[in-house]
Amino acid sequence: MSRALVLLLAVACGVIVANTYYAQPLLPTIAADFQLPEGLAGLSTTVPQFGYAAGLVLLVPLGDLLANRALITVLLGINVLALAATALATGPGPLWAALAVVGMTGSTISVLISLAAALAGQHQRGRVVGALMTGLLLGVLLARTVSGALAQLAGWRSVYACAAVAVAGLAVALRLCLPNPPASPGTSYARLLTSTVGLVRTEPFLRRRMVSGALCFAAFHLFWTALPFLLSAPPHAYPTAVIGLFGLAGAAGALAAQPIGRLQDRGLARPATAALLLATGLAWALTGAGGHLLVALLAGILLLDVGVQGVHVLNQAAIYGYPASVRSRVTTAYMSAYFCGGTAGSGLAVPLYDRAGWLGVCAAGALLAVCAAALWLTDRVPGPTAVPTHHHTTTH
Repeated sequence: MSRALVLLLAVACGVIVANTYYAQPLLPTIAADFQLPEGLAGLSTTVPQFGYAAGLVLLVPLGDLLANRALITVLLGINVLALAATALATGPGPLWAALAVVGMTGSTISVLISLAAALAGQHQRGRVVGALMTGLLLGVLLARTVSGALAQLAGWRSVYACAAVAVAGLAVALRLCLPNPPASPGTSYARLLTSTVGLVRTEPFLRRRMVSGALCFAAFHLFWTALPFLLSAPPHAYPTAVIGLFGLAGAAGALAAQPIGRLQDRGLARPATAALLLATGLAWALTGAGGHLLVALLAGILLLDVGVQGVHVLNQAAIYGYPASVRSRVTTAYMSAYFCGGTAGSGLAVPLYDRAGWLGVCAAGALLAVCAAALWLTDRVPGPTAVPTHHHTTTH
């Protein structure tokens, strides 16, 4: 793959994924605009995650069946319309409906990453996946900064209006620059979905990566969904724009994604995963003190993002060792579990913060890190091999 194409795909991942995260620093503003209690306002972050998970299950497997370039173009066109509807929403119901579609079509990212892994080949797969993940993670982290700043200048609706314009331009660029591998005929949509379930049932290596990713992403979303409520209240009492700037503290961690991806190619994934899980546990200890100590909070953000996203990069680079004919379905299985974990973390964050405060949030995050470490300690499953033939896209 050329560097220019890798860069375009990395930018695409960042731009598309940001749409799912813009709402996090906007929750207090959205709650005030629609006169919602804080608990209900939290649905503005949870609903897109549910939509993303649905897209992973229902749309991403189509990458093993349809021509990828056409599929990506159509999904991004729908994403543009949903973003425009979000900006024009007249109440919480229309807002959440539009955000659900934004999340669902945002799963296009997984089609892009799977396509990139197939184009890259085994010798550069870790590096290419790491590069795309760097773009994706920067999109996740900087989304908070961008949305906070735009909302401060022109209101929260301007965030989604600008996002619609950005995705429209991106769709045109991808249509012009992506190669167009042919479709893979020979199966029905229903059989495609069924074979995804079969892969999960028969592949223990895949199942363990699914659980590991879900635990880590639940911790990630638990933190970032609860954080705006901590920062907007005394003793911090920061405005929305300043809350969004906290995303910059984790941006440095995203830059580690490509070097971490190379570790998979060098056979160092297991010790690297141990170090990353240790960093995640330490992050929760620091953020627990960060309720009053800003330096500890910033250090905790950096470690949490490096740990969680590093584990994700290694998991993805590992599962793309499966044959290309099932790669979109493997992606569906892993990413569905991953984002279901994130959705659970988002849904738990606000009620947990209401009932147990910031220390309760940190205790729950630490427990998730311990569970992920226990899974690593008991992992003796060999890596991916050739899958049974009935999982391939065939006519019989």
